[in-house]
Amino acid sequence: MTDIHWMSAGELLAAYKSKKLSPVEVMEATLARVGELNPKLNALSHVDDKAAISAARASEARWQKGEPLGRLDGVPTAIKDLVLTKGWPTRRGSKTVDPDQPWNVDAPCVARMREHGAIIYGQTTTPEFGWKGTTDSPLTGITRNPWNIEKTPGGSSGGASAALASGLMPIAVGTDGGGSIRIPAGFTGTFGIKPSYGRVPAYPLSPFGTVAHVGPMARTVEDAALFLSIISEGDTRDWYAMAPDGRDYTQGLDGGIKGARVAHSPRLGFVEKIDPEVEALVASAVHKFSELGAIVEEADPAIGDPSDTFQTLWWSGAQFLLGELSDEKKALLDSGLREVVDQAASISTRDYLNAVKARESVGTTMRQFMEGYDFLVTPALAVPAFDVGRIAPDGYEGRQWMEWTPFSYPFNLTQQPAASINCGFTREGLPVGLQIIGRMFDDAGVLRAAQAFERIEPAAIMRAPI
Repeated sequence: MTDIHWMSAGELLAAYKSKKLSPVEVMEATLARVGELNPKLNALSHVDDKAAISAARASEARWQKGEPLGRLDGVPTAIKDLVLTKGWPTRRGSKTVDPDQPWNVDAPCVARMREHGAIIYGQTTTPEFGWKGTTDSPLTGITRNPWNIEKTPGGSSGGASAALASGLMPIAVGTDGGGSIRIPAGFTGTFGIKPSYGRVPAYPLSPFGTVAHVGPMARTVEDAALFLSIISEGDTRDWYAMAPDGRDYTQGLDGGIKGARVAHSPRLGFVEKIDPEVEALVASAVHKFSELGAIVEEADPAIGDPSDTFQTLWWSGAQFLLGELSDEKKALLDSGLREVVDQAASISTRDYLNAVKARESVGTTMRQFMEGYDFLVTPALAVPAFDVGRIAPDGYEGRQWMEWTPFSYPFNLTQQPAASINCGFTREGLPVGLQIIGRMFDDAGVLRAAQAFERIEPAAIMRAPI
């Protein structure tokens, strides 16, 4: 049998059903691995061993009776420390959040996971309030990449990606307001999908507004599809959420993409700088879509450079969230985040509304572009993972983290489903992500395309040598 810590959620569930493994065995092995690796990686900011073993024993009893609670019964996982989890302080990576307050609410995705029997044993690290594309914070320190611990795992769901890539869990919750699922998936060789906006209910709603999504991260596309089926179930606390359709995203996953129309945009028509290795690996990976029977052509959507638009909206969210903190509390913030808040104070109402109108134009242009294509493929990132403790690699210091993430945030503006899947490795052995973007609401299509690619690309499921 495969080592427990590399088993997918699907494999664990099958092993429980056949009684080849028990949830207690899996949880004990998981906690032992966490004890070994988390001091090196800092992927988890909180671990509750006692609650984990108690939940595993309850799950084991249900499986022995042949009565699993749901579709994740006994699967170990953890929750990003931006997402409310009953009983544990959600500190959001910040010293400004008082842990001594009632923590008696589960966010919608956490509630659904509990209903389906998942064993939630801890919280994964995040940069402060999820504000940037790397994962370090004044509260929890630096999180490291399992492929090379001197490199960042990306952010803001960097703790989740590091945990997945090191075998600490098979599935994890991510949030994505500018690339925060796809950036860490790209840097760690894991899989993550930012679903169509509203597909996964959220509560409380993000202060960064309607660019912020909740979605699944995993080591395999099939696990992500299973997870999305669960966390996309309804919750009336999110009035933006789509009406739940009860879809099982694992159904039709192996349908392939023969005849699909695929646009390859190497630079989205505006990106000036990209690492040559990244560009070459993505271009090579795109040929595999032709091998899968898709009709591929190079084409750029005419969206222009939307960085000003995104920055105005994102910076305004930071100002709304933190602008009224006392000077004493502001002094506790990450210095880069404090700079963003200060810069955002000069954004006027007209500036904000102009950005809203510009966003509408980008969204309309992309909807029209996608009438001619089923999928758009791009690099997930302009660079491979870089050294920890930095917000950007050399030569990409513009606008905090935005200059090296030009392929991710445009699709937060448009709210389309977008995923990152590993497509190869640099000469230094660092993963490179391929981004697959679908038509709005076609989350199933993006998963199907990613599954087809995963089946013929060995790099997509390689394990970090941690």
